[in-house]
Amino acid sequence: MTSEAIRNPATDHLLTPSNAALVVIDYQPVQVNSIASMDRQLLVDNIVGVAKAAVAYGLPIVHSTVNVTSGLNKPPIPQLRKVLGELPTYDRTTINSWEDIEFRQAIVATGRRKLIMTALWTEACLTFPALDALKEGYEVYVVVDAVGGTSLAAHDAALRRIEQAGGKPISVAQLFCELQRDWQRRDTVPAFMNLFIETGGTAGIQFSYDRTE
Repeated sequence: MTSEAIRNPATDHLLTPSNAALVVIDYQPVQVNSIASMDRQLLVDNIVGVAKAAVAYGLPIVHSTVNVTSGLNKPPIPQLRKVLGELPTYDRTTINSWEDIEFRQAIVATGRRKLIMTALWTEACLTFPALDALKEGYEVYVVVDAVGGTSLAAHDAALRRIEQAGGKPISVAQLFCELQRDWQRRDTVPAFMNLFIETGGTAGIQFSYDRTE
């Protein structure tokens, strides 16, 4: 079995480490504790997995918080700070991060047009910048099982609104697989395996890996 030649990673229509950036917005204690659309511990595990994937594959990461500087809100949850703690955080007062100048400048500075977007809540802090990014010609990929809303109905309605505007829903597992793409890219296989172990999706991946040996 022979893999085809690796496509140009910058122009590939699928997500690659060379054409995508990760956006992480407002995974702070108050927001996490208000999530009712999915299990909160699973949400935390998933967003941490997404952040670790971005680090492992070398994606630019734009990390934003709301109202930390003003004292009205707390810093990001410690599980996420452990992964992203060395990166700058763009703190803002706007509910829509796209209306914050420094945040938007950070997005532009990545040079990437494919944005993997995650935020709490789905119905506000994810939907608003996603819609604005789409309007400005970016491709937006929403990691549906790493975001959450104040109710399942609010979460689902927000995802539908983003999709109707041209956004693309993806899952945590799909993101991992799309960035890895080929078992022959062995430098990132250990991180790829660990991502599935830490997010609970190990069985099928272990089987696939064993068959390549």
